[in-house]
Amino acid sequence: MHLANKSGKKAKALKNIAWALGGKTVSLLSVLVVAVIVARYLGEEQYGIMNYVVSFVAIFQVFADFGLDLIQVREESKDPSRRDAIVGTVFGLKVILALITLASIAVTTFLFETDARIRTYILLYSFSILLNTTWVSRNHFTSIVWNEYVVKTEITRTLVGVLIKVVLVLLKLPLVWFIASLLVDSLLLATGYTLSYIKKIDSVRKWRFEPRLARFLLRQSFPLLLSGAAIIVYNRIDQLMIGNMIDQSHLGIYSVAVRFAELLIFVPTIISQTIAPMLVEARQQDPALYDAQSRVFMNITVAICIALAVATSLLAFPIVHFTFGQAYIGAASVLAVLAFRVIGDALSQTSGQLILIEGIQQYAPVRNVIGCVVCVALNLLLIPRLGIHGAAYSAITTIFVSGTLSDCLIPGYRHIFRKQLTALFLGWKDLIHIKNLLR
Repeated sequence: MHLANKSGKKAKALKNIAWALGGKTVSLLSVLVVAVIVARYLGEEQYGIMNYVVSFVAIFQVFADFGLDLIQVREESKDPSRRDAIVGTVFGLKVILALITLASIAVTTFLFETDARIRTYILLYSFSILLNTTWVSRNHFTSIVWNEYVVKTEITRTLVGVLIKVVLVLLKLPLVWFIASLLVDSLLLATGYTLSYIKKIDSVRKWRFEPRLARFLLRQSFPLLLSGAAIIVYNRIDQLMIGNMIDQSHLGIYSVAVRFAELLIFVPTIISQTIAPMLVEARQQDPALYDAQSRVFMNITVAICIALAVATSLLAFPIVHFTFGQAYIGAASVLAVLAFRVIGDALSQTSGQLILIEGIQQYAPVRNVIGCVVCVALNLLLIPRLGIHGAAYSAITTIFVSGTLSDCLIPGYRHIFRKQLTALFLGWKDLIHIKNLLR
């Protein structure tokens, strides 16, 4: 019976990975095609403005999320019987936080954004924050290692979104319509996640808000809020600083390099999201098994990302030339540098999952605050001297400092830092043991 149960979990995990990889591949390729079409149509300046708006709202999104997504997945993995209370409480908290965040965006834009056109774009796109509260349904599917319906929703959203943007280009509509289409993307996801939950799990009417649980979740998620705020700042602040310190045209070119770099990040993201619930269970049942699986998990993830980084860097010029065209060829040399950020992301994401699983996230803000400070300081120093290449060097340095080096400085994370060093230099040796992740 025990062997059959393990075999069933292995099959489920493999199916989950297949759906996640397949869905994400379709989504990312579709998004890339749209980015190419839209960027070529809008030109560097307007494409830069579009990315400026997205980055501005993304910085505020982290406060609406409050680190609750990871906590929800963890708590549901620990106690599935508490599903309705956990999901309902997280949803209630997210709605409250989203409304507060919308008000904060409105005040900030009216106080600090002098361009009325950009201010309008920001306010329009900010309503996606309210729609993103429905991600609680997606989090539930993640907690039960069941990606099929999440992926179907995301593929549908992507394909419809592609069609909408192509129509906008054919009709030669102005930028505001493309900003509105991003809001439609969020609406499609919100609808799809909710309908999938209702169809395959249960009625959302069973969700219930528990004040005592809410207080517990907020206490647990607060360190992750600080971490998330720091992470989103050093992931997005470079684009805002380029837009303000140079111009929107250079931001458009830099955004092309970022677009390709973001495609790489889906690999450690999917592996982490898929394996995390299994590591939670392994730690509860057998600490020795957890230690072995967590090591293999990190080693394999990092080794794969090293190979991706090298390949992307070597092929950067043809990649940009044959997609976005000669007008954006300046992004190629930036991509050749920025591709190596995925290695730092792999180290950061895998260690972040172990930190959460081991319940030591109270120290996580320290490493991310360190990264945030390093990022802003390096961008202020390097962008005036090296332009958008300076932002790329800053991004790589920041992710390694915050996601790896800082773990050496925090006593409670030094055991994870040792695993990171092993993964960075010797992780490739565990590629043949990938099946151990699914034991």
